[in-house]
Amino acid sequence: MQATLYSQAGAQIGTLELDDYIFGIEPNVPVMHQMMVLQQANARQGTHSTRTRGEVKGSTRKLYRQKGTGRARQGSIRAPHHSGGGVVFGPKPRDYTKRMPRKMRRLAVRSALSAKQAAGEIRFVDNLVLDTIRTKAVVELLRGFNIGKQKTLIVLGDKNETLARSANNLPNVKTLNAMYLNIRDLLSYDVVVFPQTALDKVNVWLGNGAAAQEEEEAE
Repeated sequence: MQATLYSQAGAQIGTLELDDYIFGIEPNVPVMHQMMVLQQANARQGTHSTRTRGEVKGSTRKLYRQKGTGRARQGSIRAPHHSGGGVVFGPKPRDYTKRMPRKMRRLAVRSALSAKQAAGEIRFVDNLVLDTIRTKAVVELLRGFNIGKQKTLIVLGDKNETLARSANNLPNVKTLNAMYLNIRDLLSYDVVVFPQTALDKVNVWLGNGAAAQEEEEAE
């Protein structure tokens, strides 16, 4: 599969050969959904907590005698229907962690990349280099790719503090290391910008070679 290669200025400078195993598969929607649920669940802290009637403050005495008052019988001020009483079946701290096999996690990312590529939502760039930390430089860079104000994910092959800090002030732009590429960011952003250094890392991480190595390790 071939894709257009752009310069940093936004000019088309040639074509790029893409790995069909990563960018040309039929997206597996159920696996993508399962991976999205997993990632969102694993992001939950699970520290929510409410107090039961045994944990709230209040006397344990019976409020008034059982019979003869004409009122409904009451046993405790801590009862849930009283103001300041305990909570019935409220949330308690718990672990929301989910797990998936590594092959399925990588299939989800490959499916998202293939869907993005099929929709024309990936821009491949020969290089991304900024001399100084300047937000306007990132705005001009994206304008050159005809991205405008779309939500944009810039994937970095190596640590690039200058580019990352330049994009920090843009609410619709996020920079992410190629090794941390994930399903939530791929589906949350409209356009993905890939410099060649990042593409090389993704090819090593998700390519056929990585799959073959996994099979050898399993054996």
